[in-house]
Amino acid sequence: MEKLTFYALSAPEKLDRIGAYLSERLSRDVARHRYGYVCIAMEALDQLLMACHCQSINLFVESFLTMVRKLLEADKPNLQILGTNSFVKFANIEEDTASYHRSYDFFVSRFSEMCHSSYEDPDSRTKIRMAGIRGLQGVVRKTVNDELQANIWDPQHMDKIVPSLLFNLQQEEGIERSPSPETEKEKESPVELTERCFRELLGRAAYDNIKNAVKPVLMHLDNHSLWESKTFAVRCFTIIMYSIQSQHSHLVIQQLLGHLDANSKNSARVRAGIVEVISEAAVIEASGSIGPTVLEVFNTLLKQLRLSVDYELTGSYDSFANMGSKVIKVHEERQLQEAVIKTIGSFANTLPTYQRSEVMLFIIGKIPVPGMYPALGSVTAGFQSTNILTALPTSFLDPLLSFTLMEDAEIRLLVLDILISIIDRHDNRHKFSPVRIISDISVLKLKVDKCSRQDNLFMKKHSQRLYRHIYLACKEESSVQRHFESLHTLLGLICVELANEEVVVDLIRLALALQDLALTEEALPVYNRCAIHALSAAYLNLISQLTTVPTFCQHVHEVIESRKKLVPFLLPEDVLVEKVLFVQAKIAEMLGGSGYNTERLATPYIPQITGLTLSLSFKYTETECPVIFLLVLIYVNVEELERERRRQVVERFQTAPFEEIAAHCGARVSPMLSHVIDTCSISLSLSLLDRPPPSPSGSVGNGHGRSHSVPVYEMKFPDLCVY
Repeated sequence: MEKLTFYALSAPEKLDRIGAYLSERLSRDVARHRYGYVCIAMEALDQLLMACHCQSINLFVESFLTMVRKLLEADKPNLQILGTNSFVKFANIEEDTASYHRSYDFFVSRFSEMCHSSYEDPDSRTKIRMAGIRGLQGVVRKTVNDELQANIWDPQHMDKIVPSLLFNLQQEEGIERSPSPETEKEKESPVELTERCFRELLGRAAYDNIKNAVKPVLMHLDNHSLWESKTFAVRCFTIIMYSIQSQHSHLVIQQLLGHLDANSKNSARVRAGIVEVISEAAVIEASGSIGPTVLEVFNTLLKQLRLSVDYELTGSYDSFANMGSKVIKVHEERQLQEAVIKTIGSFANTLPTYQRSEVMLFIIGKIPVPGMYPALGSVTAGFQSTNILTALPTSFLDPLLSFTLMEDAEIRLLVLDILISIIDRHDNRHKFSPVRIISDISVLKLKVDKCSRQDNLFMKKHSQRLYRHIYLACKEESSVQRHFESLHTLLGLICVELANEEVVVDLIRLALALQDLALTEEALPVYNRCAIHALSAAYLNLISQLTTVPTFCQHVHEVIESRKKLVPFLLPEDVLVEKVLFVQAKIAEMLGGSGYNTERLATPYIPQITGLTLSLSFKYTETECPVIFLLVLIYVNVEELERERRRQVVERFQTAPFEEIAAHCGARVSPMLSHVIDTCSISLSLSLLDRPPPSPSGSVGNGHGRSHSVPVYEMKFPDLCVY
């Protein structure tokens, strides 16, 4: 070999003939099963290839690749592995000159086939699969940076390479290692080697190649039903997100979103799996460039949320029943909806602060309630918890406050939680719950900072609107204990986070106004009036101790002591507690012990007037509810309410009598139009009075013989009745 190598280096023009000769000898030895000579010839080819880098090496490489191909086509595992090892050595060589006519299509196909080897002997099968993986790695290394080669990123190549790698990535068990490995590299399992090769492949992908590399992954997960188990799908995309260049990560998110849309009518478990992957990928993406996908993510997820609710309400994936064979599983749709909301919340929490207000505005802008669309102007300041003026810009605060007056009690509660989450900058919210009278508030260990200039500006600009909506929220008849607890927390946070002397005075005025409301608003339920009194008492007790005015504190203390003796039901300890309420769980347990069937008792009773109305509810805790999360819950509830409202309107106009429709519309139209409707009603009545009543026989009798009744569609109405 030393003499042969010296001769080849001295006379490089002879290299192609040397290669042709060795190739001929090796082909003959393979055919005659003289495998010892085959190994000698390949060793010679390998050493010459490693030593020679002259311009005439291309013809020698052709002979070399011909022999590698010959070995890979053999049915002997040892020959396949020998050919693969030689190819890998060749792939690591940087050639001085490029080749215009060399093709690697065979090697991609053959190495991919080896990755799926089903050889009977487990040890040989493992070695063949690992050889196939290393071969694919070598093809990628050899071609990825050579512009003269066929593009390895083309779909016809990626559709073979990527599934082959994913197939081996799944083989966590059942593939045995070589019993006596000779080198450290052989100690690797196919799974470990595959993951390393997969990461290298993705790390080499440029901007234009990301789509072709990720699409086969999506197809593989589809074809093998791997979305439902989620674990492997999440692992794949975790590898992808950490392996690609960070500035390209938004492209992966876009593909996942598109794939979610494409599976809109697939089962809820499949969609939930895709959503779970998006959730994991979005968290990783936040460390890189988020790119233009922010609103696209929320738009797609909100659309899927709306579709899932529709599927649950209608019981079908398609209104035309083409998908009738698929049965909607309500519990799976609920799980999907919770997964979507969780994903929206987790993704929003990874956004830079300047984008959060935009996302909040976007979500509110998607809520289809007339008159509540916000002005979606650009937000110049970011979402900063230290600066309330920028955390709650007017464009966001106005529509948010509007929701505090909605009829739906759950939405009002969610909006209160949003305001609390934004205003609470020192983690004080949990210290105001439960609502109670505390003789010394120092035990709460409230964190109070001096108001900044921005806080003072915010209160000067928005305080009156805040007070007004808190006051009106207390007037809502459907408010329950949790509403009053949230209102107390909101008032307490305003007091410790945003209060100066002027604000303190206004807050005392508000507390006294609430007391007057409870005294004068006789239409309010008794519980609400007592709860408002209790709220006012607890808040005045808090604010009096924060102001540290002895006489003020003394007055509040005297009133509270008097209430304890005379009217304890006006204090929070007697009103805003659960011990005065009947507990469903305890009642069910007691009845169940006496032989009653208590299954239906677990379902709250809801009066049904115009048909079945399904409501969507989610369990959450304060610690698990970021602002975006709460906004999405509002979005879901309002979407459902709006659909139900539209259905009721259509049903009313289809079934109600004309007089009822006219009376309903008359209360909402202008005086002139109301006059027209009244005239129509009078004209219609006079027209009907001129006609004799119809007889059972289908004719009318007026004393002048028999005449046929006139069908309604042929009646001639006065002009005023046509509008």
